[in-house]
Amino acid sequence: MTDQPAITVDGHTIPLLGFGTWQLEPSDARRMVAEALRIGYRHIDTAWIYKNEAAVGDGIRDAISAGHVAREDIWLTTKIWVAHFERDALLSQARESAESLGFTPDLLLLHWPKKTPTFAETIGALNEAKDQGLTHSIGLSNFPSSEFRQAQALSKARLVTNQVEYHPYLKLFNLLATAGELGSSITAWSPLAQGAVAEDATIIEIGKAHGKTAAQVTLRWLIQQGVIAIPRTTKVHRAEESFDIFDFSLSDEEMDRIHALARPDGRLGDWLDKDFNWDQEWA
Repeated sequence: MTDQPAITVDGHTIPLLGFGTWQLEPSDARRMVAEALRIGYRHIDTAWIYKNEAAVGDGIRDAISAGHVAREDIWLTTKIWVAHFERDALLSQARESAESLGFTPDLLLLHWPKKTPTFAETIGALNEAKDQGLTHSIGLSNFPSSEFRQAQALSKARLVTNQVEYHPYLKLFNLLATAGELGSSITAWSPLAQGAVAEDATIIEIGKAHGKTAAQVTLRWLIQQGVIAIPRTTKVHRAEESFDIFDFSLSDEEMDRIHALARPDGRLGDWLDKDFNWDQEWA
């Protein structure tokens, strides 16, 4: 890995700033993954349901062929879709994802919690995927604290991250504490609140003090918490902007001002099944 800020979980070194590919069409995914790796990103995130795993793999190969990066310096994440949570289906999709990518992923996540099949079956199969060499590590996505704890109790291997929505308008203290208790981490999707931070007066003001944009301040706020952030864009200049966050720091007072922006209705993407409930962050 490069010397950019990273978090170590269960012996795995994960760059704190990654490049996300949600909603990227295959042509954009290939182009932007290659560009992101050229810029200096060393963490790429995709999922089976994004329908761009093959293109992400092509983008990685393009960057390797151009001499921008070596495979061993990239942290590559993909996800098992909820329709594939039965044991045999999970193992089949894990193989399909590795074949589509053309690489063994470094991290394989369960995309959302599901009541059926049982956590025991799904977590057991996820561990089997790791044991079979279909991934180097395993984790979760969109699991509230209660289910996060249940999943780790059932897992032989450490669940190295829980990828969830997180940005300045969403309070996440309870889930962050749960990740710490479990020796895991949090990865933030939609870290820029789908662009809303660009119009936020508080974040803009903080950015002016550092000569940085609101997006850069927000990403810095996340990684200073030890949270992994995976912004996504189709524009090279935006990817370059998001990567330019390693030459400044936010003060404790600035961090607190951004935390204070959280609000009860701050969640932007809620596809959690009715069988589960998000952590109660508001009294």
